[in-house]
Amino acid sequence: MVNRQKPNVAPLVVIVGVTASGKSALAMDIAKKCHGEIICADSRTVYRGMDIGTAKPSLADQSLVAHHAIDLINPDQTFTAADFKTIASGLMDDVTSRHRLPIIVGGTGLYVDGLIFDFAFLPSADAEEREYLQALSVLELQHKIAKLGINMPVNSQNPRHLIRAIETNGAVPVRKDLRQNTLVLGIDIARDVAIDRISNRVDAMIEAGLETEVRSLSSLYGWQAPGMSAVGYQEWRQYFEDDSVDFDVVVSNIKRNTIQYARRQRTWFRRNKSIIWVTNMAEVDVLVNSFLQNQ
Repeated sequence: MVNRQKPNVAPLVVIVGVTASGKSALAMDIAKKCHGEIICADSRTVYRGMDIGTAKPSLADQSLVAHHAIDLINPDQTFTAADFKTIASGLMDDVTSRHRLPIIVGGTGLYVDGLIFDFAFLPSADAEEREYLQALSVLELQHKIAKLGINMPVNSQNPRHLIRAIETNGAVPVRKDLRQNTLVLGIDIARDVAIDRISNRVDAMIEAGLETEVRSLSSLYGWQAPGMSAVGYQEWRQYFEDDSVDFDVVVSNIKRNTIQYARRQRTWFRRNKSIIWVTNMAEVDVLVNSFLQNQ
């Protein structure tokens, strides 16, 4: 869907999809053709040093097309969807001021929706309370949520989501209408294809040195650091601490957890009726060209 009721609002292209669906490649192609710059909407690529396990854009890609909203903080720092909205909004203004096309691309649904639906996010957390909650296990956080009688977040295994649910007492952000003059595209990929791509991507990450990256980051920041809860990182902890854990089990767990994450992404994005689902580049070219010609 395209919402362009106010022609004075600068055009924005948004690309979403599950992990390994080809979002980055598509964004690069559009950016090259349309004088665009990419703003990454990913809750993990914001972390410095988490390069291999997050499939962060390569330095080669960054040299070809400007990428923004990556390498913002260290893995032991907290970053919220509200933080992303503030930063991305400023980046969009900067990109458009230079007569370039801002392209939002990512798989973190709350980051994307918070920006394009102008969420009124809830207040920030109390630092002491956050520190206490971060020391609890996933099971302890889930029990606390049940005791409070609030709804479990969609990702009930993610400590950050559980903590935020407790901090806000289950309240959710207020959502407005879709940002005007915005084209939202979703890459439609079959589940079996997505699974194959995820498996191949994880294998490539292992080959590229993921184990070394995780070992270094865990030594620097510890396993309680927010960034280390990411899929592709958390699975290594037991392997590093217990010699009886098999390497192949770690790899299998990363693949399994990534596939589960992709399912949650698919569920999130399928609820967004503003997304135009596409299957090929020719279809994308027609949609993007038509959108930009009407500016």
